[in-house]
Amino acid sequence: MLKPLRPLAGMLACALLAVLSGCGPLPQPFRGNPGAEARRLAVPPAYRIAVPRPNAALLSDVASSDFAVAVAEALEAAEVPAVAGPPAPLDWRLDISAEQDGRAVTPAYALVDADGAVLGQARGGTVPVAEWSRSESAMLRRVASRDAGTVAGLLARGEAARRAAEPVAFNGAGGPPRVRFTGVKGAPGDGNAALAARMRDFLATKGFVVQEGSEGAAFALTGEVTLAPAAARQQRVEIQWRVSRRDGHDLGLAAQINEVPAGSLNGLWGDVAYVVAEEAATAVRDIIANAGGLGEAAARRPEPSPTPAPAPPAGSNLR
Repeated sequence: MLKPLRPLAGMLACALLAVLSGCGPLPQPFRGNPGAEARRLAVPPAYRIAVPRPNAALLSDVASSDFAVAVAEALEAAEVPAVAGPPAPLDWRLDISAEQDGRAVTPAYALVDADGAVLGQARGGTVPVAEWSRSESAMLRRVASRDAGTVAGLLARGEAARRAAEPVAFNGAGGPPRVRFTGVKGAPGDGNAALAARMRDFLATKGFVVQEGSEGAAFALTGEVTLAPAAARQQRVEIQWRVSRRDGHDLGLAAQINEVPAGSLNGLWGDVAYVVAEEAATAVRDIIANAGGLGEAAARRPEPSPTPAPAPPAGSNLR
């Protein structure tokens, strides 16, 4: 079974906890001129906008992907954090559609928060049907650049509403830091549920408010388990815990790797989930602390003494 994983410097070859996190100062892409629409914000947007490929924009799949990229690049040029592709757990999403009215096509944009609530909708300028049908790259970039100000206005209004309603400071200084934990995927047996339950418990003991929704969360955590065949009837098990910030920036990755007898995790994880989550929660706390997410006083506060793990049940091969 998975062995207890020692944090950081105490890595074992057969039980590895590797933490990969960003070094140096965090990027500040909004310093200086924030762009025409973004100037409305008192401080730079805390959220990143994900622009997935639109399915109802009256474009081919290739042109739809190109338009999503063009919109994301136009928003970046306007100093709005954006990326083309599916959203991360705390990203806001920009849904794009288009309607034909006679000889013109009108793009439409809907800004959706991480919980799926629509924050605002707006229509862009019209495009002749013939041009839209040809879907040339230059036209798509031109439309994206033209409509970027409209989308930035949606973000400005949504961000202003959020700041007025949210009492918790971004770095957790106004209260316990909040983490949106979307659970674990990929584990056999009851591993997804067992690991998620244990991780919630251990993060709570380290001072985090763990929640499923995005409201008020400054950080997000996801877990994923992958299995691969190994020699001598073993399985290689890798568990990755990825921590990201509300603006979409990846703060770090904690990876746990081990080899176990093939099929031994197909049932109940039990104490294995306890040990894995206990070690990983410490790494998650360190990643967030290194990013300034705990505040100075909390980061200097010593870790509470860990609760001893329960003794393995009789007959268990957990070591």
